[in-house]
Amino acid sequence: MAQGGTGKLTQEQLQALRVLLLQRRSEILAEATRTVGGLNATKDNTPDPTDRASIEADHIALLRVRDRERKLLTKIDEALARMESGHYGECELCGGPIGFERLKVRPVTTLCIHCKSEQEVLERRPGHS
Repeated sequence: MAQGGTGKLTQEQLQALRVLLLQRRSEILAEATRTVGGLNATKDNTPDPTDRASIEADHIALLRVRDRERKLLTKIDEALARMESGHYGECELCGGPIGFERLKVRPVTTLCIHCKSEQEVLERRPGHS
């Protein structure tokens, strides 16, 4: 059994994380459906150029959010696949366990806190792109 948020995840922990992932996936898909409906509903010929520009800017912002969610959807599907293969909760760099508390906050993560911290230090160094 995982102790203190470290070590191998229990079946109960895995199930709780699966539920989190599936709920978030469902929310993203529902939002995408609403977005498409909303974008289609506002396709009117607003005669005022300022109003049209404002509507288009809102649409662009909304589409950026949906694009980020689309990428998150891919990560969710990858996390679910790792669960099926038995590799969920393993750091892809060091192979060590990713703590349950970290996974509760970011269930799509693929790095333990140590490797993620090291990655962030390297990214902050001058000349790193």
